[in-house]
Amino acid sequence: MGAGALSHDAELADADRLRWLALAEKSLAGASFEDKLVSHTDDGIRIDPLYGQSVGAEPLPRANPTSPWIVSQRVDDPDVARAKAQALEDVAQGATGLSLVFEGAPNAFGYGLPRTAEALETVLDGIPLNRIQVRIDAHPWSRAMADWLVAFLTKRRSDPTKLNLSFGIDPAAIFAGTGRLRTSIEALQESMPQSLAHFFSMGVPGVLLEADGRVFHNAGATEAQELGTMIASAVSYLRMFEKARQPLVYAAPHIGFALSVDQDQFVSTAKVRALRRLWARVQEACSIPASTASIHAETSFRMMTLLDPETNILRTAIAAFSAAAGGADSISILPHTIAHGLPAAFARRVARNAQLIMANESHIDHVADPACGSGAVEALTADLCETAWAEFQRIEGEGGVLASLQDGHIQRRVHEAASRRDAAYRAGERVIVGTTLYPQKTERPVETLAAEPPPAFNEGAAFCEPLFPVRIDQSIGAAP
Repeated sequence: MGAGALSHDAELADADRLRWLALAEKSLAGASFEDKLVSHTDDGIRIDPLYGQSVGAEPLPRANPTSPWIVSQRVDDPDVARAKAQALEDVAQGATGLSLVFEGAPNAFGYGLPRTAEALETVLDGIPLNRIQVRIDAHPWSRAMADWLVAFLTKRRSDPTKLNLSFGIDPAAIFAGTGRLRTSIEALQESMPQSLAHFFSMGVPGVLLEADGRVFHNAGATEAQELGTMIASAVSYLRMFEKARQPLVYAAPHIGFALSVDQDQFVSTAKVRALRRLWARVQEACSIPASTASIHAETSFRMMTLLDPETNILRTAIAAFSAAAGGADSISILPHTIAHGLPAAFARRVARNAQLIMANESHIDHVADPACGSGAVEALTADLCETAWAEFQRIEGEGGVLASLQDGHIQRRVHEAASRRDAAYRAGERVIVGTTLYPQKTERPVETLAAEPPPAFNEGAAFCEPLFPVRIDQSIGAAP
């Protein structure tokens, strides 16, 4: 094909676009094209109604591209015996991962397993650890939990090198979610590299440190704020190990990420993809051999409605699909009744089976990076990278993620974003089906499990303004 033919094709494409624009403007009958057909994300990123194919895009690999994503089922029941039965049922019915959420975790949402070694051992008793990923959700006692898990594996004579583990240690998420750390920031930065060095030497696979963006998202952060804070957290880990004169090449593969995905399908897919690119850029800047980001995606808590909770099944399905299309390595769906209390068996089964249908019947994982080449998703991914990098640089200019939290800078920006979003819902510019739009006249009873919330975490040596999870439908109240 000669250059003339290429030029002719380009002219045809431009002509088709101009023809479409003319028809679109005609159908608007004088209404503004920008107001009716162009939208913007919470970060102000422009979304056009029409995109061309993205030329030259390369697929973004997952951490384990040869196998499906991990279907991770949440285990957060304070009743340990009941939690054990739930875990065994989930694994027997197809779950390939367990997310153990302990009391005090920023993402526990009022419940959680007791933070004891006995609770950990009881829940994992009978679980085939050689084929099930085990995630420990971030909480103030993550370091002790890592010791307990290693001791449990030793007792069972399990080979840690053949397991898939994630300890989820994230001081920034704990600091943001609870407002407290158990030690000062300076002491934490000095002690963490030494305390984790022996895990590196043992060859324990999986994630030891995790940059967790969920607490920021659930408090109201924009996509770029969530991503920028996560990258700032990951860089703070690298900086700690660099200061301790420990090779970054050993630390980087043990740093993972956890983020929220919501019902905005294309933005959520782009967010997962943008995180991969951002982590690759950080490693390049640090002259570290590239390691593929290990990404865990959990469906958004802030999008879950109290009213008409069955609509949450659709929201979480869209969010999980977005995560899978974006290339998440593990996905956890919050049961649709979680806004009402501790979910019962039916809600847990729906959450689990939604993922199993996507993987085993829809075969989403059969295509590597299915969004690659989409003009819309590639543009969103690039714009999110740029905006998130600016947020990361802003946090770095404030002294890093922990210092920024201690001084309230991150909280202020997140609360401002949440306020703008809340105002848009109140003004009717954005809607929540079943809450602000088409509300039901009567609500059906919702089944939840009886459980006493654990005591609040109230100790620590460093303090900040905590980011508590906020749901828009709660702040609005019941629609008429």
